[in-house]
Amino acid sequence: MEDELFPRERTEVAPGAVHVPDWLDPERQRALLDACREWARPPAGLRTVRTPGGGTMTARQVCLGWHWYPYAYARTVVDGDGSPVKPFPDWLGELGRRAVTEALGPSAVPAAPYDIALINFYDGDARMGMHRDGDEQADAPVVSLSLGDTCVFRFGNTGTRAKPYTDVELRSGDLFVFGGPSRLAYHGVPRVRPGTAPARLGLAGRLNVTLRVSGL
Repeated sequence: MEDELFPRERTEVAPGAVHVPDWLDPERQRALLDACREWARPPAGLRTVRTPGGGTMTARQVCLGWHWYPYAYARTVVDGDGSPVKPFPDWLGELGRRAVTEALGPSAVPAAPYDIALINFYDGDARMGMHRDGDEQADAPVVSLSLGDTCVFRFGNTGTRAKPYTDVELRSGDLFVFGGPSRLAYHGVPRVRPGTAPARLGLAGRLNVTLRVSGL
């Protein structure tokens, strides 16, 4: 943010887990938001995710490349309208590779291309419980981009949903990458701060764009 008294700095939260503040400039944030709005349209658009136990996730989701549902991947929206999943664009994969290069270094960039995007929309009451991104068959770093409202992102350990964990404030434009020894760390979003999105962005709520390599 331009009015920061002290600029926020790149932080290694855990081995292989790095937070890069303000990675997307305002123009790139707007471009990514415009793309997300198109992807959210039906068919295969934004949906409510239902869990095997009969509950629902409070964050709504749309997928690109492969459709995620608890706890597998498919080429169609098997838990929704049944439409083919929207394609994963090359430019988004290139953005993911650049993110890994800048956060973890060129040696961490996976040989296989990024081919999955999970886009979660959080309104003011939405949360995400502690979970691991473990349904892929590849161990490539996960790339997370934030748009809109600020959230508290809780990044934990690989053994348990409980402590130790670190709470990180993710704002619009921030990048978070986790791979290597932190690839299967538990993480979640216990709180979103409504009304904190940059006014120029024109978004009420939070969007999280998560990029993964499927290995499928």
